[in-house]
Amino acid sequence: MPRYVVTATWTDQGVRDATATLERARQVRQLLSELGAAMEQIYWTLGRYDVVTIMTAPDDETMAAGVLKVAMAGGVRTEILRAFEESEMEEVLAKIG
Repeated sequence: MPRYVVTATWTDQGVRDATATLERARQVRQLLSELGAAMEQIYWTLGRYDVVTIMTAPDDETMAAGVLKVAMAGGVRTEILRAFEESEMEEVLAKIG
């Protein structure tokens, strides 16, 4: 299943509601599960991003829908990075010769 690194920064609304971040993470796990996706890891971070997650989904469209639905709640701005495992990168390189 494709893997994604999803970064998030809190909006002003997200910062005001920072004490609810664990509950929001649980809600995101539930939402993703309903879409057939999963949040494998979540890290609260210092620096450029407030949250970094590792997620899986059956396809890019499902991941985009899940992250868009999360962002629509107004607490975070997100960026999705498609991540390739070693075996997947081997397939990519095989296609270019």
